[in-house]
Amino acid sequence: QVQLVESGGGLVQAGGSLRLSCAASSSIFRFNPAGWYRQAPGKPRGWVAFIANSGATTYVGSVKGRFTISRDDAKNTLYLQMNSLKPEDTAVYYCNVDPPGRAEYWGQGIQVTVAS
Repeated sequence: QVQLVESGGGLVQAGGSLRLSCAASSSIFRFNPAGWYRQAPGKPRGWVAFIANSGATTYVGSVKGRFTISRDDAKNTLYLQMNSLKPEDTAVYYCNVDPPGRAEYWGQGIQVTVAS
């Protein structure tokens, strides 16, 4: 069983930055695609950013150019650098890893609040 533990959330003013971290209990990020999702109050959970095994990244349009997903294989950690934050980025953020043919894993979620 893989555990994912998120950190780095909190309250920030609009225009500010935060970096989320997701530490895994194994080297699962090195060999599997992973991503960040978010869920705002009253809305379904949605995909934000994705990183493939190769390191290739993709982003949902609303965060492109502002957010950067990355991973540190030596630390078994996935990151989401969030710059130029907007109030509409307020949500609970979740990290995810989806090994092909296996059950996917989720972090516990972490609150990000952007004040206007």
